[in-house]
Amino acid sequence: MKTLASQRGATLVVALIFLVLMSLFAISAFNSSTGNMRIVGNTQARQESLSAAQLAVEKTISSSTFHTNPDGVAASPILVDMDGNGTTDYTAVLSPKPQCTRAKPILAGDLPAAPKNPTTVDVYAPCRPSPKQGGTFVDRETPETGVDPESCANSEWNVRAQVSDPQTQTKVAVNQGVAIVVFGNEVSSFCK
Repeated sequence: MKTLASQRGATLVVALIFLVLMSLFAISAFNSSTGNMRIVGNTQARQESLSAAQLAVEKTISSSTFHTNPDGVAASPILVDMDGNGTTDYTAVLSPKPQCTRAKPILAGDLPAAPKNPTTVDVYAPCRPSPKQGGTFVDRETPETGVDPESCANSEWNVRAQVSDPQTQTKVAVNQGVAIVVFGNEVSSFCK
């Protein structure tokens, strides 16, 4: 049988081995949680950048001038404040400028029926001939506001917004297609 004095050294060695193992587990857990926090931070920065780019696209599409002045719209960057503190968090640029990819002329037979509700906006109104006055029936013969109905077209546009954040090194781009009714020389000026 071994004496008590010879067993004391073994207990110390086993305790030191367990202490080293527990330290390695603690370091590993800390590194894994730090890595997860980085992943979450990167995902948040990417999602915020995507939201900023989408907001820029929506602001552009909501503008009534983007299809008549694509150069002017693309020249001014869109500043986005994500957290509402009054400072700009992201800057979105429209690059390339909004582009008309195609336009298809609207024929008189292709026009949808005019809205019956007077409060509903009729986007096709300039394409419709104006009503003729007099008589029992309402006839249409001349276009409204001097626009030739033959020059109305359904146009398709591509709007692309890019966001680059130097702080997080995030770079994203959002493309969105949009269909708009264009009139007169807008078709020949901006559409292929």
